[in-house]
Amino acid sequence: MVELRNDLASDWQQATCYLNGEWTALADAKVSVLDRGFIFGDGVYEVIAVDTVDSIRAPFRAHAHFARLQRSLDAVRIDNPLVVEQWLDLTAEVIERNPWPRQLVYVQITRGAAKRDHPFPAGVAPTVFVSTTPWPSIPSEQIEQGVAAVTHADERWLHCDIKSTSLLGNVLMKQYAVDNGASETVMLRDGFLTEGSSTNVSVIKNGVISTPPKSVQLLPGITVDGIAHIAQQHGVNVDVRPVAASELKTADEIWLCSSGRELLAIASLDGTAVGPEAIAGKPGPMYRKMHQWFQQAKREDARDWVSQRGARSIETRASKRVA
Repeated sequence: MVELRNDLASDWQQATCYLNGEWTALADAKVSVLDRGFIFGDGVYEVIAVDTVDSIRAPFRAHAHFARLQRSLDAVRIDNPLVVEQWLDLTAEVIERNPWPRQLVYVQITRGAAKRDHPFPAGVAPTVFVSTTPWPSIPSEQIEQGVAAVTHADERWLHCDIKSTSLLGNVLMKQYAVDNGASETVMLRDGFLTEGSSTNVSVIKNGVISTPPKSVQLLPGITVDGIAHIAQQHGVNVDVRPVAASELKTADEIWLCSSGRELLAIASLDGTAVGPEAIAGKPGPMYRKMHQWFQQAKREDARDWVSQRGARSIETRASKRVA
């Protein structure tokens, strides 16, 4: 059992990671310079948040992450090297091998190493990499005061539904936010909302949560889907539909969400306070409710994880005895 540590300043590069069937220190992990993930960005990935709630250290919505990983692999025609239960076992092990109560597990699969050429190489094994890093607590001031965002035209490719390692467009949009003193860039295409540079974005008006539909223009977010499910459980209407850019200016609230940022309110957009005058520039009442509901959903998911993994451990031990 690895002792849990909150010391985020400890050398995270000494984290234990998984690379092509072997466990090693992250600083010692190496791949070929001809790996197509390095040469072409020819790979897909997932990021799974792990938190310790009620003394249970568990990932949030792990099954949904690996379902999306399968969709991304299918889209780029890379064979999945593992089945879901193997991915879940691997996730459990990388969490257990590292000491942090809060972690971000990173899973990446590339098409493998081959002579540089655009067509898919034949007979090449994929590169499989799983690591984890400490996940700092979300600053309380961001939860209580919200964050600033800016808008920009969405100039990325038209396969944003694939969680590809080719993220230069997103990187440029995140840097645009940084350059303008903001926390996120909200992207717009042809007069409609798509998503943030590393988040999904929802608009709240008259108690209804509106979020853009799944399409090639945005990533199908695990967290935004979770929030929609939580909202419906509590009787809140969720409207999945195209959201016009003009609605951002009249919204009661605007939210961003992702695995690493969970749920945050956008308090100002392009320098203008969000929301009606009475609450403008502050997280609104719907956000405060949803934030509480989200934390409760994490607790429930953690209990389910422990229940499922406990049963899995028993099955694994039994299969080893039979073998």
